[in-house]
Amino acid sequence: MKRILSVLAAALWLAAPAFAQDAAPPAPSPAPASAPGGPEATLATSMGTIVIALDRDRAPATVANFIRYAKDGHFNGTLFYRVVPGFVLQAGSYDVHGKYRKLRKPIPLESGNGLSNVRGAVAMARDPAKPASATAEFFIDLADNGPRGLDPKPGDAPNTTGYAVFGHVVEGMDVADKIAAVPVGGGKGPFPEAQPATPVVIETVTIGEPPPVPTPAP
Repeated sequence: MKRILSVLAAALWLAAPAFAQDAAPPAPSPAPASAPGGPEATLATSMGTIVIALDRDRAPATVANFIRYAKDGHFNGTLFYRVVPGFVLQAGSYDVHGKYRKLRKPIPLESGNGLSNVRGAVAMARDPAKPASATAEFFIDLADNGPRGLDPKPGDAPNTTGYAVFGHVVEGMDVADKIAAVPVGGGKGPFPEAQPATPVVIETVTIGEPPPVPTPAP
């Protein structure tokens, strides 16, 4: 049974077999501006803090899903279990013991929302063969990965290809880059060859609404 669960779990992650770990990435693009009034997710990690502006306007189902996992404490004590320099950092449901946490039902794919997998973007991992299969696994783009196959394919039906971006890093990309430089190999998760040899832990994920915009005096 454990073997079956492991195989199913591994199938749900972002798949990019065409990208070598040492491949030179395209020139990075600037991250998009945050959505007005969007909440922020603060990831306190063992290597520093990363703050993500969540785009509730353009990825409502994805943001609601992420917030629910965060408020349930699902991410607390989990690992960055896949680190590919020049590509992505991936995390979600594996703890320091290699144990896989229980997931909720998959959510609809919102990849056709106009947000691109540029450097600093945060998107959902999923089964490449099943558009509506994302659960709790997410990744941070370390480079402009849209042209590398992570954005929807031109001409395809909306929300059938690509990986749904639902926010972007507004603080802590230097922390993300430090995590990307950690030596990898020997992990217990679905990508043991890409898991940091020294665990990088997401200690807590907290959600905070931005302060209201003051109403101008008449």
